Amino acid sequence: MRSWGGLPEHPQRSRSLNWRDELAECWDEPTLAVGAGRSYGDCGLAASGEVLCTTGMNRMLQFDQNSGVLRCEAGVSLGDILRHTVPAGWILPVLPGTQYVTVAGAIANDVHGKNHHGFGTFGRHVKSLLLQRSDRELIECSAGNRSEWFSASIAGLGLTGVILQAELQLKPVAGAWLQCDTVRFRELAEFFALSEESDQNYEYTVAWIDCLHARSRGIFSRAWHIEDARPAPLREPRFRVPFTPPLSPVNRFTLRAFNSLYYHRQRLRGHPDTIPLGDWFFPLDSIGSWNRLYGSRGFRQYQCVVPAPVVRDLLAIIRRSAQGSFLAVLKTFGDLQSPGLMSFPRPGVTLALDFPWRGSATLELFAQLDAVVGSNDGAIYPAKDAHMQGADFRRAYPAWETVERLRDPRLKSLLWQRVTEDS
Repeated sequence: MRSWGGLPEHPQRSRSLNWRDELAECWDEPTLAVGAGRSYGDCGLAASGEVLCTTGMNRMLQFDQNSGVLRCEAGVSLGDILRHTVPAGWILPVLPGTQYVTVAGAIANDVHGKNHHGFGTFGRHVKSLLLQRSDRELIECSAGNRSEWFSASIAGLGLTGVILQAELQLKPVAGAWLQCDTVRFRELAEFFALSEESDQNYEYTVAWIDCLHARSRGIFSRAWHIEDARPAPLREPRFRVPFTPPLSPVNRFTLRAFNSLYYHRQRLRGHPDTIPLGDWFFPLDSIGSWNRLYGSRGFRQYQCVVPAPVVRDLLAIIRRSAQGSFLAVLKTFGDLQSPGLMSFPRPGVTLALDFPWRGSATLELFAQLDAVVGSNDGAIYPAKDAHMQGADFRRAYPAWETVERLRDPRLKSLLWQRVTEDS
């Protein structure tokens, strides 16, 4: 087992959990509960090399179609929930960029979506959790009951106990279709103007940015739900990358060609499109095993949140390095606070890019970016990270000590070991 980013140096042995009773037999060695394996870095890799895969615990236990409250097991994927609830008129309030994330993974990383300015993080819509500890204690927690455990478990990276079940509050939805409007911007100033205006009037907003262009041009997308009774089932991948090439085809030449083509094709579109919600929320899911495109050495994602003026400095560093990706995402966070102690989103702008792994060249680039993020009181996203220094983590997530105090002694990830035990 490897992380989604392809970290090769930490092999993992996986044991499947299908029923909660099986967990009692799994505490002999230090371990870590994982879901679908979509974390890019090492937060989903056990320091011991022994992980417990919870995707077999994928049952929806109770769904109230009047209130929109769903109780389910930890290993249910977000896509499976949508298939069940959208036809009944309910949707998860917050969705990340892939449907192939488990409920427990979404909670442990407190994922965010394209509507953070209006709905905050996934954790804001969790009503209660059921955890099991290695001493066999079961902890049912919520904002009003054993709240310290609740806040430490949301964005707690799966360390406070194995999440067995969760109760979620869904939101009403008129149908499975969205209206999507795309607007080109020629420079960052235009992005910030579009973002300020759009976040007030549209539920979903996000931008793609040309990370190699001198003026940081891009495409701003905004969408809203519409009433449409037509079914729009989530699609399986239209294409699957069949193998991992020895070298990544992502380089400065292919990047420039792709970015130019992608930017200029928007000239042909001058009106909103009506699209299935799966195509809007999960565009990368249309390509199966897309992570293979980065070659046998894998990739690392760099995602941070910083004050708006700092974005220009980060993009300048990336442009000078001639490294980057097709998948460069820019989004303004709102000020809705998560109940999670170590939640990544906070007021500011988040920038996310994938980088083919080039060893020391990539680490040197990341060190330059880290210096800018740190000096401007920014933060790096643990769910995507595989390099962050302990000092940077502890500065950005000062509540880590509370999570460490409540951490189950049998649960530890490679990330947690790296960022809490270094000097």
